[in-house]
Amino acid sequence: MTRRKLCTAMTIAGSDSGGGAGIQADIKTFAMFGVHGTSAVTCLTDQNPLKVEGIFPVPSNFVSDQIRTIFNEFSPSAVKTGMLYSKDIIVSIIRQLTNYRRKGKKFYLVVDPVMVSSSGKALLESKAVNALKELMRIADVITPNLDEVEALLGRKPKNIEEMRLAARAMAIEFESAVLLKGGHLKNCRSAADFLVEGKNEFLFLSKFLKGNSIHGTGCTMSAAITACLAKGLSLSSSVADAKEYISNAIFNYEKVGKHKILKWQ
Repeated sequence: MTRRKLCTAMTIAGSDSGGGAGIQADIKTFAMFGVHGTSAVTCLTDQNPLKVEGIFPVPSNFVSDQIRTIFNEFSPSAVKTGMLYSKDIIVSIIRQLTNYRRKGKKFYLVVDPVMVSSSGKALLESKAVNALKELMRIADVITPNLDEVEALLGRKPKNIEEMRLAARAMAIEFESAVLLKGGHLKNCRSAADFLVEGKNEFLFLSKFLKGNSIHGTGCTMSAAITACLAKGLSLSSSVADAKEYISNAIFNYEKVGKHKILKWQ
C-alpha cells in the first residue's frame, strides 16, 4: 500500500481555551485542507466566544524551542503567525525564522497581525507594535482586518476603494503582499476582501450573513490560506479557496451550547 505524503504547515499563535480561534482553529483548518498541522504556542488564554478573561505568555526562549523542534523534523512549507503578545516573543520568532531562511529553508510566511480581540481585549502589548512591524517586513503575505489596518496606518477603510488604497499602502510600507479582510465593512452587501500582490490587485466578494458574528473567522481564513500555500497553490488561488471555505463555514454554522461556531467540515 502506497502512503501519500502530506505537506506540513505551522501555526505560531495563542491557545484559545474556547476552541474557536487561535491554535485550535488553525490546526482544525489545516486538517480540513489535508495538511499536517504543527504548532508553537505563544500564549495560554482564558477565554470563551464572548471574551478573553486572561493571558499567560509563554517564555520567549520556549517559543523558540518549539519552532526549532518542529523545523528540525518537519520543515514546514508554510508558517502562519497569530497572537504573539510580547516584544520578546516576536523578536525570538523573527530570529528563528530568519535563521532558517539563511540556512536555505524555503517556506511561505503568513502574518496575521492579531492586536485586539473582538471583545476589546488587547492581544498585543503596546511596546510590541514595532517588533510586529519588523515581522511583517519578512512576511510573504499580511492578513489584517479593518481594525488592525486602523491601528497600523491610522485610518480605517470605510468602503472598498479605501480598502484598496490601504492594502496598497501597507504593501508598499512592508514590501509584502497584503490581504485586507473586510468582513465587517459597514454598508456593504458583500463580504469583501482585497488582495494586493506586487502590481496585481484582486477583489474577492462573497455573500454577507447579516447580524452573524462568529468567533475565529479571521484566524480560520488566514490558516486556510497558509494550508493552500503549503500545498503549492499560488497566493491568489490560495485566497480564493480560503474565501470559499470560510464563507461555507460561516453560512453552515453549527451550535454548541448557546454559541454559534464555524462548521469545520
